[in-house]
Amino acid sequence: MTTTPMTDMNLVVLDMAGTTVADGGLVEQAFTAAAERLGEDPATMIDHVRATMGESKISVFRHLFGGDETRAQEANLAFEAAYGELVSGGLIAPVPGAAEAIAQLKDQGRTVVLTTGFARVTQDAILDALSWRDLVELTLCPADAGGRGRPHPDLVLAAFLRTGAVDDVRRIVVAGDTSYDMLSGVRSGAGIVAGVLTGAHDGAALKEHGATHVLASVAELPGLIREYEA
Repeated sequence: MTTTPMTDMNLVVLDMAGTTVADGGLVEQAFTAAAERLGEDPATMIDHVRATMGESKISVFRHLFGGDETRAQEANLAFEAAYGELVSGGLIAPVPGAAEAIAQLKDQGRTVVLTTGFARVTQDAILDALSWRDLVELTLCPADAGGRGRPHPDLVLAAFLRTGAVDDVRRIVVAGDTSYDMLSGVRSGAGIVAGVLTGAHDGAALKEHGATHVLASVAELPGLIREYEA
């Protein structure tokens, strides 16, 4: 009987906005639009929004509105609508080399999963705008993993359970551009937790929150995994 070596990192869980998708700060624009639609001052919220990039958006609004669920849900719907309008306006694009990196990872025999802190409707809008519906076999949003997004490990563990691609969490690769992506990867037990510098947070913040590696972009990930396995 043959067994797959522990070094085969065959499940790769990738964040979307800021990691594989370049959205040029649309999250902040959509938050601003949502706050204004609710008659709130976005300037009082933006620091928290920046600090919690990668978190489930409804969780962010629950914090901002002190646990007022009705208000949080209204804000979340306004955010999703605003972000969707920006996406439909053609204001997103793949991070250079991202689609090619995903194709390379798949060619290496790895399962790739795309995750997000957005709601499913927004995630689907992004996938449609980029013609990425068939790019990977599985995409996950917080609702697909019990409702808790990052920094909880749930999205990564949902990918682990749903794909059955590896038999040990240490053979998972997680990549993202935010501190919460890193925390999520660490808490899931992933063997590689790679921060990328194409999004919200800098290398120091990524390392502080558990990044095992920091890359200029996700385009470098296939090479990093090959080196790690060697």
